[in-house]
Amino acid sequence: MSEQSTDRFADYGRPRRVDGGLRARSARGAIGRSWWSRRFLEVLESFALGTRLTRGRSYARAGQVLRLDIAPGRVSAQVQGSRPRPYEVSIGLSPFPAALWSRIEAELAGQAFFSARLLAGDLPDELEELFVAAGAPLFPAGVDELTQRCNCPDFAVPCKHLAATFYLLAEAFDADPFELLHWRGRSRAELLEQLRARRAEATGTPPPAEPAGPSIPDDGPSIADLPVSPAGAARALAGLSATPMVEALDRFWSPPVPLPDRPPRLATGPDLLLRQLGPPAPSIGGPGLLERLRRAYRAFGPGDR
Repeated sequence: MSEQSTDRFADYGRPRRVDGGLRARSARGAIGRSWWSRRFLEVLESFALGTRLTRGRSYARAGQVLRLDIAPGRVSAQVQGSRPRPYEVSIGLSPFPAALWSRIEAELAGQAFFSARLLAGDLPDELEELFVAAGAPLFPAGVDELTQRCNCPDFAVPCKHLAATFYLLAEAFDADPFELLHWRGRSRAELLEQLRARRAEATGTPPPAEPAGPSIPDDGPSIADLPVSPAGAARALAGLSATPMVEALDRFWSPPVPLPDRPPRLATGPDLLLRQLGPPAPSIGGPGLLERLRRAYRAFGPGDR
């Protein structure tokens, strides 16, 4: 057998052990907890990639992925195989153009339900329908929308290095759902900034400015003008505030702006708070504590009360 042929099959042996690689949190069974990560993997499997994807599951769980970076339109990774040098992996998906994102942001800001959930760090499952209606599906409609590249000698697409990257990408979406939107062209900071600005414009309540410190009015009653006795001070304060309070009674319970119609589903899963808090320190249990808390929340959910 020639040297070139021997080199071509060099990656089909046992992969080199890796210290400090990105290890999938799921030790067994399916990968992906949130609806968006599961949906992402379901889409990939619908492209007849299911059996090929499973080739990379052991790589993902063994920590063979050394690096995973998500940028608008491109995911890049390094995956350690059996060769000394890690393989370079990239997965491309076209980001939405700026004009399309502007239209999506207007749709999101126009519905308080979506704005509130996104500002709280959550992606409601109704979000997928909104993106589809806007002509911007979050997930690829066909395998040809994905550009998959790996410099390993395996001709299969996806190879196990690409498959491992897909699994770690799904778990990255679990950890931060905004990474899915980032891949499509909008970072968390950019999207939330646009939502806050558009909501403020729609409600006529601009974002509060930084406090400039206490100000002293030039005229009007001051503490020095009030009677010395407590009873007199109370009567004076009541006289100062009685008229505005009476005028405001008839509109006290009225909202300052019309409230939008509430979508049919407003249930928020128990994982939202855990995602907001982030992974705990190793001294109090580390990532394993998060999984134990999730199981406890599910056990004490509404169905078990």
